[in-house]
Amino acid sequence: MSEQDNLQPVDGNEENKNGTDESVKATTPHNEIVSPNDDIKNEDVVFEEIEASNAEDAEDEGNNDRHTIPFKDYDTMSLEALAIELEKLIASEKVQAIKAHVESIKNEFNSKFNALVDEKKEDFLNDGGNEIDFYYSNPIQKRFKTAYKDYRGKLHAHYKNIENSLKDNLAKRLEIIEEIKGLINVEENINTTYKHFKDLQEQWRNAGPIPRDKYNNAWNSYHHHVEIFYDFLHLNRDLRDLDFKHNLELKLKIIERAEELAKDDDTNRSFRELQVLHKMWKEELGPVSKEHREEIWNRFKTATKTIHNKRQAYFEELDKVYEKNLEKKQDLIAKIEAITEQGAKSHNGWQAKIKEIEQLREAFFSAGKVPLKVNEATWQKFKEVVRAFNRKKNVFYKELKKEQFDNLQKKMDLIQIAEDNKDSDDFEVTTPLMKKIQSDWKKIGHVPRKDSDKIWKRFKAACNAYFDKLHAQRNAENKEELDAFNAKTNLLDSLKTLEFTGDKDSDLKLIKAQINTWQTLGRVPNNKRFIEGKFNKALDDLFKRIKINKNEAELIKFDNKIDELNNAQDSRHLDNERTFIRKKIDEIKGEINQLENNLQFFTNVDDDNPLVKEVHANIKNHKDELKLWKTKLSKIKALY
Repeated sequence: MSEQDNLQPVDGNEENKNGTDESVKATTPHNEIVSPNDDIKNEDVVFEEIEASNAEDAEDEGNNDRHTIPFKDYDTMSLEALAIELEKLIASEKVQAIKAHVESIKNEFNSKFNALVDEKKEDFLNDGGNEIDFYYSNPIQKRFKTAYKDYRGKLHAHYKNIENSLKDNLAKRLEIIEEIKGLINVEENINTTYKHFKDLQEQWRNAGPIPRDKYNNAWNSYHHHVEIFYDFLHLNRDLRDLDFKHNLELKLKIIERAEELAKDDDTNRSFRELQVLHKMWKEELGPVSKEHREEIWNRFKTATKTIHNKRQAYFEELDKVYEKNLEKKQDLIAKIEAITEQGAKSHNGWQAKIKEIEQLREAFFSAGKVPLKVNEATWQKFKEVVRAFNRKKNVFYKELKKEQFDNLQKKMDLIQIAEDNKDSDDFEVTTPLMKKIQSDWKKIGHVPRKDSDKIWKRFKAACNAYFDKLHAQRNAENKEELDAFNAKTNLLDSLKTLEFTGDKDSDLKLIKAQINTWQTLGRVPNNKRFIEGKFNKALDDLFKRIKINKNEAELIKFDNKIDELNNAQDSRHLDNERTFIRKKIDEIKGEINQLENNLQFFTNVDDDNPLVKEVHANIKNHKDELKLWKTKLSKIKALY
């Protein structure tokens, strides 16, 4: 048995009692280790690892795809996107290279489709359907099944071809071994026999991959009979010694390279190349002379163990990092579970939770690798807790959706009332009814977004039609309003020639007296309300003339305005004014916040800096303006 057999050394000086050379022994099973004592068995696990890996590579040689296909975030894809991705992989990649991708896609598709079926079933039952009658089909599912069936067919054909090829190659190799065995009994010129032997060796090297479970037996049998042939060459030692010398030179180069690799800090790269060296040692090179066998094997074994020990130390450190990553991921999973348990009670609350989950999800993906033995379980747990969150969120939105549909029906009922009464002439009865349904409308909650604008326009149109008719009728019947308009027009003209005394207080009293007179003149028709704007403009001119404080002037005008709005029969004007003021307050607050944020950028800058002073001045102006609008809001609130 040679030093290649199971990658274990054989004592080159071993002889039997009769003095016969027994360096050639029967082959050993793949999982046995040939050594002088059993202690070496515990030391040489690395050699078994290399043997197993090379056996696997030997079977896969020429059949596997070495390029890396990146994994995508399949859990974020829709059903259609998953089906398309599967079709693309089958069409563009080798079937043997996409197994892991296909399984991930299939798992995600099944999970999402089952959730969809559950949702459709729930809707079916909610609509009064019988569970036994439920059936759901989806063209995307059919598309996915077709693609997956195509994949399974291609994969089966691929493995069948591999199986046949491996069997054929094994048969070829066994035939070669039989021919080598037969060379010993051939009566011909030794040079011719040697040439035939070399030809068989070349055939062996080109025979192709064989089943991994046959790999070691085939190679050991081959080496066994090669060594027998070399012993047979003792009649022509020149040929044998020439081969021995050649093999020794190449094996020494392999040893030197292994010793270089033992000094390399990149342990993974070193180990991968070491596997190649062992493969060359076993598959490409023949034996060396007996006196060198143990020496060169021990050198090779020492370098191998050095590389293996460094690699093991590297993985031990890596395991510590993976364990810390595992702790991080478990903590993130626990946080997702806590958020799910807590839930939310409003749309805004759930939107905030969704953002939190998304941040935790990104943190999970960025946390790094975990130990391989718990990788799949950790990933499944993560997906499980995220899905649990999504299920709870979906339950909320289903309930919210149902509530919104109920609200929609309530508002549709109000629209029907408004449309039924918009042409009514019984103003005494209909007006309170229309005001009531306007109030009821405000108390009803949200409706589906797609219906919101449409139903509001219908309701508003019906209400406006009624009140416009009401106002038109009242304008026609109420001569007092027309008289008030004419009187206000005359008063407006008189303001142009109003003379002041020069005393601010007296002049202000005079202006207020004009305002009181204006109010006592009464309401004007709705289509004549533009005169109020003209009056306010005239007041602005008067206030400028007496140089009164701007805010004080604004409040005086505002008091006049809300008195007019409050006396109007249509409450919409007062509502609109309140809405406008609130919007204005929000805008000013936003501007103040922005200015105050801007001040944070002025670090290490004196307050006397022109830019800083300008910002402070702007903030003060906005706060003064905010105070004015809040005062207006408080005045208008007092009327409700």
